[in-house]
Amino acid sequence: MTAPDPAPAPTPPQDMRRLTDGLSARLFAITLGAILFTEFLIFIPAASNLRTQWLEERVAAARIAALALDAAPMREVSDELSESLLIKAEVFAVAEIEDEMHIQLLAPQAPIEGTMRLVDLRGSTPAGRVLATLSEYLAPEGEMLVVFAEGSAEGRVIEIVVPQSSLKASLVAFAWRIAGISLIIALVAAVLIYAVLDMLVVRPMKRVTVSVEQFSRDPGSWTRRLSPTNRRDEIGRAQNALSGMEEAVADAFRQRSHLAELGGAVAKINHDLRNSLASAQLVSDVLAKSDDPRVKRAAPRLERALERAIELATATLDYGKSAPRPPRLQPVSLRTVFLEAADEALNTGGAEFEANVPADLIIESDAEYLHRIAANLIRNAAEALAQASTANPQIRVSLTSRAIEFRDNGPGLPEKARANLFRPFAGSSRANGSGLGLVIAHELAEALGGELALAETGDAGTAFCLTLPGLPA
Repeated sequence: MTAPDPAPAPTPPQDMRRLTDGLSARLFAITLGAILFTEFLIFIPAASNLRTQWLEERVAAARIAALALDAAPMREVSDELSESLLIKAEVFAVAEIEDEMHIQLLAPQAPIEGTMRLVDLRGSTPAGRVLATLSEYLAPEGEMLVVFAEGSAEGRVIEIVVPQSSLKASLVAFAWRIAGISLIIALVAAVLIYAVLDMLVVRPMKRVTVSVEQFSRDPGSWTRRLSPTNRRDEIGRAQNALSGMEEAVADAFRQRSHLAELGGAVAKINHDLRNSLASAQLVSDVLAKSDDPRVKRAAPRLERALERAIELATATLDYGKSAPRPPRLQPVSLRTVFLEAADEALNTGGAEFEANVPADLIIESDAEYLHRIAANLIRNAAEALAQASTANPQIRVSLTSRAIEFRDNGPGLPEKARANLFRPFAGSSRANGSGLGLVIAHELAEALGGELALAETGDAGTAFCLTLPGLPA
């Protein structure tokens, strides 16, 4: 036999998609984005401070030039000195305003062209400076800034003209520097944060995810369980809870497998036992016709024992079925179903049966399911009445508000039977009962979309309520 071909390796696009869809890639991207966004929030006030500082430096240089003019005779200097002062101050022109008089200190060496925009540093606010900084990046080429600031003496206002392009170039260079530094910081911080979170969060979550995926694919035969951890945080508690759940479910699957094997064996034994008991019942019928007094005394007890054994074997086989067939919904006459179930359950007589259900009441349901539910409830009531030797035993089925009530006038259910009412082999009130009748009836009621519940029980009798879809109010 040739070895099977190895599975093809994942293609690069699949590997890339698996990488980008993973928690690690998303965590790294979120961390990097968060750091860059934080750096951007820091960059805005930093750029605003740079703009203010750049303008104030030009104003300070203009003040020094104005002081040099104060030392000159008649506050006049030569053109060469004026040009030198303008170059050192990095401005186009300097003027002062005093007592509403505009005094040109350093005249421009060439005509000033381009649009003018006024900038007043005397009463600017932080929000205004931020908005003005953002507008500098979008300013048109060739724009000139006319800046007003406090002069060298009290009551004076200094006015300078500077090219906006120089300020914009400084801001752009600053933005690129901040972007580069921010990207490096973001990458380093993201890698460090990612490494820590990968060790503390991502890797444990990967182990949990792989464990859940493997366990969901084959919970019965998978033997590698997730090991518990000593972590006390949320992930540690989740891992420990999953580990305990896997162990419990694996044990339950193993127990279910054992129970399935045992159930199969019991079903075969019950099937053969029922056939053997049927043959024994035929023999008991023959013995009942014997004239021997001893046989006549023993035959009824033998018949009752065989009937109980056959009933127990039949109930066990019915309960051992994996699941009832899906209900086949069709129009059903409730009164007809209940009367037929009473004829089957009360074949030995003993109790008076009354069906207070309208003959024209038709609902969409499964006739066989309803027959089995009613037969189990009526049979249980009749046997309880016979066991208690109730005088004038009565069983009544009536229609109440959106429910069907099965009521008898027996002594009521004992406490043990009420506590284990719908548990198999535990809820019977008879000495030799299997406790499967009510369990089967309860499961069939749920399969129909309804519910079977104990309404009341006591010295006045016992009542079960069966709710079904489609019952009238």
